[in-house]
Amino acid sequence: MEDSDGMPQERRQNQYTGKKTGGAGSRSGQIRSVRQLALEAMTAVMDNGEYCDKVLHRILEQQTGLDRRDRAFLMRLVEGTIERCVEIDYVIDRYSKLPVAKQKPMVRQILRLAVYQIMYMDQVPDSAACNEAVRLACTNHLIPLKGFVNGVLRNVVRFHEDTPYPKAKENLVRHLSVWYSMPEWIVTRFMEQYGPQQTEAILRSFLDEERGISLRCNLSRASKEDIVASLRKQGVTVEEGRLFPNALRIRDYGRLNELEAFEKGWVQVQDESSLIVGEAAPVNEDSVVIDVCAAPGGKSIHIADKMHGEGLIRACDLTKEKVTLIRQNLIRTGFHNVKLKKHDAMEFIPEWEETADVVVADLPCSGLGVIGHKADIKYKTKPEDIRALAVQQRKILKNVYRYLKPGGTLLYSTCTIAPEENEEQAAWIAEKLPLEPVMLKTLLPESVLGECAEKGYLQVLPDLAGGDGFFLAAFRRKEQA
Repeated sequence: MEDSDGMPQERRQNQYTGKKTGGAGSRSGQIRSVRQLALEAMTAVMDNGEYCDKVLHRILEQQTGLDRRDRAFLMRLVEGTIERCVEIDYVIDRYSKLPVAKQKPMVRQILRLAVYQIMYMDQVPDSAACNEAVRLACTNHLIPLKGFVNGVLRNVVRFHEDTPYPKAKENLVRHLSVWYSMPEWIVTRFMEQYGPQQTEAILRSFLDEERGISLRCNLSRASKEDIVASLRKQGVTVEEGRLFPNALRIRDYGRLNELEAFEKGWVQVQDESSLIVGEAAPVNEDSVVIDVCAAPGGKSIHIADKMHGEGLIRACDLTKEKVTLIRQNLIRTGFHNVKLKKHDAMEFIPEWEETADVVVADLPCSGLGVIGHKADIKYKTKPEDIRALAVQQRKILKNVYRYLKPGGTLLYSTCTIAPEENEEQAAWIAEKLPLEPVMLKTLLPESVLGECAEKGYLQVLPDLAGGDGFFLAAFRRKEQA
């Protein structure tokens, strides 16, 4: 455990990149407009329940005049504020007479954005963070509250480095919740599953700013050497993946769609942990595969690449928007052996019965393993959602296993680390469906499996590979008597 009595400044010094001078204040007109966009994004995500990635994508598509620096500022401000929201609210409550929970929603978001800048954005002078927050209050019809906003933020500027955080010895769950900005119910759940040390490792990994973005190389489209050379030629920092040789991690890349390797379909954005599905798929160039919840298409494309564009993959998802997203990735990568269908996986398709060699069931889940790059999940997911999702998963599984030929393989996966959706589901599948567990060491290298080599499933924890948490279990349909 970290020093529970250390002051916040001790933790943040290693995250700062420089003294608070210059930076955003020199382009006040542009940055003011970006802060307004950040406020609109925070309102959409934290008050209206929209997803952060979709909101930012929409704003950036609409605001074509933003240069690279403005785009980076907007994304850092919104994503960082959401990521640190539990801690930020704790700090605001220390220095505001009116608790965060009782503040007007827009005032709450203005304060959150400003406090994040004060605590975590070195290039923004404290005075600029305060002044621009007051300006936001005025331009959004909150003039009577500009004094309140200014007063709270001035207190934060003066005193936040000495804020007394909850002590681990007195309340470990509360300490970890504030320190790592995680709702207490999730911390409690992780503590019960993994104990304090593993829990802290998971929480720390969610805040890892060095993780970059993970790419999978489409090796039937280009060699890994050519892909790496192309990325580096465009100034991208490239590192090897940690689990699989066809994975890369990149940073310093600007717009992804401007990279030659992405534009030509040589790479697919896909967290390395999730590559275990495609790597485990026992396919050849004659295989028939059904991917029942396929968007955005990474796993289908991975398997298509593994099949060298041959065979047949049926990729389905619930909405037109999700199917369109898969189609866009297929057009970019150039795979023609994937056929798309808008379909609800809880509805059985009789024509597909016993036609598939492999069924990929990467099902809707609580997403507790992907908080590291989708921080809004920790506020949207509630404890009761996990049981409801487990019920939904079973309904889907009762349908989709029937698509398997006798002897065919079901790959069940999630991006969560909740036992109800993972280990308990694997046990249910083995007990209730005419499927038998497949030892994953027959499908994946032991270097990936580790201590799970002798188990019928693989649980990748967020801290293990520097990426997402992920779960996989494999089953074979029993031969008919």
